[in-house]
Amino acid sequence: MSEEAKHKYEFKRQLEELRSKQGQGTELVSLYIPHEKRISDIVAYLRDEHGSAANIKSKSTRTNVQSALESILARLKYYKEPPENGMVIFCGAISIGGDKTAMETIVVEPPQVITSFSYRCGSAFELDKLEDMLVDKKTFGLLVLDRREATIGLLKGKHITPMRHLTSTVPGKQRKGGQSSHRFQQLRLIAINDFNTRIGDSANDIFLTVDRNDFQGILIGGPTPSKEEFVKGEYLHHELQPKIMGLFDIAYTDESGLSELMEAASEVLSGLDVMKEKKFMERFMKELVSDNGLAAYGEDSVRQNLQLGSVEVLLLSEDLRRSRITIKCQNCDYTKTSTIKYRPGETPTVSDKCPKCQSSLSIADKVDVVEELSVLSDQMNTQVEFISTDFEEGEQLFNAFGGIAAILRYKTGV
Repeated sequence: MSEEAKHKYEFKRQLEELRSKQGQGTELVSLYIPHEKRISDIVAYLRDEHGSAANIKSKSTRTNVQSALESILARLKYYKEPPENGMVIFCGAISIGGDKTAMETIVVEPPQVITSFSYRCGSAFELDKLEDMLVDKKTFGLLVLDRREATIGLLKGKHITPMRHLTSTVPGKQRKGGQSSHRFQQLRLIAINDFNTRIGDSANDIFLTVDRNDFQGILIGGPTPSKEEFVKGEYLHHELQPKIMGLFDIAYTDESGLSELMEAASEVLSGLDVMKEKKFMERFMKELVSDNGLAAYGEDSVRQNLQLGSVEVLLLSEDLRRSRITIKCQNCDYTKTSTIKYRPGETPTVSDKCPKCQSSLSIADKVDVVEELSVLSDQMNTQVEFISTDFEEGEQLFNAFGGIAAILRYKTGV
C-alpha cells in the first residue's frame, strides 16, 4: 500500500469518527489554523473568545465552551508554529449517553494546505473544509452522440454524472415519396447541422461552468462519421475545442454510453485512480470465473492466504469498517477472537457470558481489520489496493464479497 493511500484511508476514517461526535449545545469548538498564523496571535484571539464566552446565558454551555478554550490553549503551548499544511483543533464536551459528556481534544494535520483561519462553535464539529480535501476534483467532459441522440456527462474523480440527453429530428437515409433525392439530402444535412449545433450549445453550457483548474479535457464517443463531423464542424466553444482528448468508437449514445466511453478511453485515463481500481477488479473477476482462477474473497479465506504468503494483491473496500476483537473471561482462561462491524465513534461492548464458567467477558484487544491485514501484507510483500464504491465493480466488492478480496500468486485451496 502506498503511503498516500494509507494516509487517505486513515484521514477518511478519522473524519467519520469526528462526524459522529455531538455536543449538547453550541459548545464544540472547531479551530482552523493556517501555517502562516503565529501561535501568539491565536492565543490572544482565544483569550478574547474566552472572555466573551462569559456572557453565554446557559451555565453548562458557558462552562463547556470556556473549558474547551482552556484545553486548546494548553495544547498550543507545545507548538512553536503550526505544521506546514496548518492544523485543525477540535475540542468540546462530547455526549456519551445518559446526559453525560466527556471533554475531548483532537488535533488533525490535514493532507492539504489550510488557507484561512477560522473559529466556530456548534453542536457538531465543522468538517466541510477537511471533507472537501477527500474529493478528487479532476473533471472530464463526456459526450456521446450519433444522428439520433446525444448524452452529455461529467466524470469527476471516480463518479460519472449524466447532465443532459438530447434527441434529434434528423430523418433516416430513406427519403419519402414526392421529394427529389437532392432536396431530401439538403434537408437532412440541415437537420444534422441543427442537431450538432444544439449538442454544442448544451455541451458549452455544461463544460464552461467547470472550474478551469479542475477541467482536464473532453472525450467524445459514437459511431463514425457522426463524431468526426461534430469535431470537424467545431460546434464546441473555441476554448473547449483544444480540450478534446480523443474520439472513440462506441455502440451506445444514451447514459450507458458514458460508461462505455470511459472504458474505451481507458488508456487516455490510465493515470486516474478509478481506472487503476477498475483494472484490478476486472483482473479479480476474470480469475474468479476461471477454472483454475487465482482469486479468493471473504475475510477468513483471504487472511489464511495472506498468512501462507500466496496473495499477490489484496483488495480492500474503502468503505470497510470492521474490528478484530479478542474477548477474555475475567475469571478463567477462556478467550475468543471474532470480527465485528462498527459505526464511526461506536465503542464495542460484550453482553455474553463465558461458556465455561458463566462469568463476565471483556474486550482485551481491538484492532481495525484493514490495519491488521495491511500489516500482514507488508510482512508478506503483498500489494494492497483500496477500491472505492463509486463504480459498479467497487460496489460489488463491498456488497457481494464482503469488502475483502485477493488476487493470488498460486492456488492454495483455502
